[in-house]
Amino acid sequence: MEKLIPLEPGRFYHIYNRGINGTSLFPRPQLYRSFLNDYAYFTEPVFDTYAYCLLNNHFHILVRIKEPHEVDSQRWRTERGWTKLSEPSRLLGHAFNSHAQTVNALTGRTGGLFEGPFHREWVDRDTYFSQLVFYIHSNPLKHGFVSDFTTYPHSSYQSHLSTKPTLLKRQFVLDWFGGHQSYIDFHTGMTREAFSDFLDEKV
Repeated sequence: MEKLIPLEPGRFYHIYNRGINGTSLFPRPQLYRSFLNDYAYFTEPVFDTYAYCLLNNHFHILVRIKEPHEVDSQRWRTERGWTKLSEPSRLLGHAFNSHAQTVNALTGRTGGLFEGPFHREWVDRDTYFSQLVFYIHSNPLKHGFVSDFTTYPHSSYQSHLSTKPTLLKRQFVLDWFGGHQSYIDFHTGMTREAFSDFLDEKV
């Protein structure tokens, strides 16, 4: 059984999971947006989100857990009536449970939607952060959904290049790669073979 590492303040994590027995997490087109809305509602208070990709039966997200001094508890008590904030794993659990309830209500299914506890890995090296952003965005190509992953509509790749309002840490990511064009060049110049060992993921 996989040992679950804690979600600790100040650390970056790769969060991912899939539908139980390969079940689709997004059997209706509107459920991609619904998932992101649930995710944002429950995690924004204590998570910074840097990249994501939603596929038919799994997802990947790159996050950082905020330090205590970065969390505005009073804001969430005032705006949402939350008496206290749950710890990070529980907040993710609330988001995923809310999505599961929406899917079940729309499709008439019952029971759990996700495969056990969500997977999490520390992102503990600068090179890992860069590679992970590419890996997340290129996942639709890996699984044959598209021939050009930059056109996939359910990842953060285009969101990073957009000027529309976003909860993503867009400027951090663009600055990380050295700006708008360098971000594009990194993605288009990277090959999966360049870090094949990194790609030994469960989903």
